[in-house]
Amino acid sequence: MKKIILVLLALILAACSQETKSEYDLHLEKRDSARIDHYRYSLHYICFCPNADKIPLQIEVQNGEVVSMTYVDGTPVPEDDPMLEFYSEYSTIDRVFSSLKAELEGEADEVTVTYNSSLGYPEQINIDRVKETVDDELMVQVTNFEVLE
Repeated sequence: MKKIILVLLALILAACSQETKSEYDLHLEKRDSARIDHYRYSLHYICFCPNADKIPLQIEVQNGEVVSMTYVDGTPVPEDDPMLEFYSEYSTIDRVFSSLKAELEGEADEVTVTYNSSLGYPEQINIDRVKETVDDELMVQVTNFEVLE
């Protein structure tokens, strides 16, 4: 009987000691296993930011590089756009994941994420950096994701 209890205890401890993957890591693996090199998506954001009337942005990416980034009216985003640095944070799915990881590991009071069930990429990220502060929230959405040949 003692041996059975010891074996069960050892199995329980072994199971508890194994590192469990986070939801982020599981979806990152799902995205990586899809091996999509050429895609297009719409980037939406809701915040107290300039240029809100020009979104969603249409972004095309090939081999990890931005091929094109246009406003909703089809005009290219110029190099002097004051929001270009912000757009760049979310200009590829790799960068969306990197920005999300930084937020999850940062000091935001709350970060919630909805992932695409089949391809794994974040579809919606809600960030509230300080719960007691008004107008500091950010919502980022990736929609109309399309795999290109």
